[in-house]
Amino acid sequence: MKNVTFLQNLEKKNVKVIAVSKTKPVEEILKLYTAGYRDFGENKVQELVSKHEALPKDINWHMIGHLQKNKVKLIAPFISLIHSVDSLELLKTIDKYAKANSRIIQVLLQVKISKEDTKFGMESNQLHEIIELFTKHEFPNVLICGLMGMASFTDNEDQINEEFSYLHDLFIDLREVYLDQAYYFNELSMGMSSDYEIAIENGATMVRIGTLIFGNRY
Repeated sequence: MKNVTFLQNLEKKNVKVIAVSKTKPVEEILKLYTAGYRDFGENKVQELVSKHEALPKDINWHMIGHLQKNKVKLIAPFISLIHSVDSLELLKTIDKYAKANSRIIQVLLQVKISKEDTKFGMESNQLHEIIELFTKHEFPNVLICGLMGMASFTDNEDQINEEFSYLHDLFIDLREVYLDQAYYFNELSMGMSSDYEIAIENGATMVRIGTLIFGNRY
């Protein structure tokens, strides 16, 4: 399978590939699963829940899209990693439902690195506030494992590089100031099918790839 080879080649670079399976049927996900792949990403809660119910339970599901607080309870029992925590209120809600399910839910804090109004994410001052609270054990049922960001949708590679570089520097700064001894704060999720190579050059540990694995969406 061409897409399996693509995944294997990327992971040789010590980068985890999240196979973004949104809008794709379970049959296509099963092809990758049968080949040994386990990390899949969805951006809509209802589709994520439906696929979780239909597919093998050892799949690691990643929530990569904007997450509304009232939908957290639907994924809290099984989600492996939430990439898109973009507010303190959302983090508190995740902590609440993680506790209700006797779980520690792993999350990434989403940073707004693009100037596009359609992109979600926090500014650096909000990140500092949240991580300070986290280090004071304010959220005992969540584990903040790193940062996530989405670059601008543009052909300007210099701009994309600048945005990813900013996110990497912010990640290093937060780790050094607050979480220097924290083994778990080590993930930087950035880069998609159109810009993953630039993301990897800037230190991405996770890339979210859909089109290059599953083909175009219609």
